[in-house]
Amino acid sequence: MKIGLFDSGIGGTTILSAIRKLLPDEEYKYIADSKNCPYGEKSDQELEAIVTANTDSLIEWGTEVIVVACNTATTRCISYLRDKYPTIHFVGTEPAIKLATATKAKDILVMATPGTIASERLQSLLAENQKPNQTIELLPCSGLADLVEQNYNSHNLAPVTDYLTKLFQNIKTTPEVIVLGCTHYSLIKPEIQSFFPTAQLIDGNDGVAHQVQELVQK
Repeated sequence: MKIGLFDSGIGGTTILSAIRKLLPDEEYKYIADSKNCPYGEKSDQELEAIVTANTDSLIEWGTEVIVVACNTATTRCISYLRDKYPTIHFVGTEPAIKLATATKAKDILVMATPGTIASERLQSLLAENQKPNQTIELLPCSGLADLVEQNYNSHNLAPVTDYLTKLFQNIKTTPEVIVLGCTHYSLIKPEIQSFFPTAQLIDGNDGVAHQVQELVQK
């Protein structure tokens, strides 16, 4: 089966790797839409045009399964895509709030783009999963995805570390669990972990991979 994926650059390659571990014999096409990075700062109209173009490209290639390997595009556009392309199977990527709240952690930090933080879907995830004794702090990381996109392949992550140093000065608690609500953030786990050595970092990559595996097997 042909499986297509798209994201605003290289971040979704972490999801691609997780899927290929489970389904090594399938065909894959990955669109790294770096020219439109970051998605999290686009208007709804702009983002719908972007995801439509990516989807059309993958359908032309022949895929029946498309992974929206981006938290922002999923939380803001996956309903739009499912309505527009009813014959295509879409698998989305959401901040792993359900996994985080299932732990015994009382202090949880959610790192995500401003677009994901502001989305109705994120608020629904919080309402559905947050326990009474849990504090969940939402941290909009404006520009971080773009910074990772620009510097990751050159192995020059000093600008990322400088950004994180300033960013984490604004948080109110010391998190026990950190939700990486953008696929780009999974690429800088060591850098994030260095600020919070005892925190558990959670992303949704394995969950997405298992959803795709189940879909393909059906």
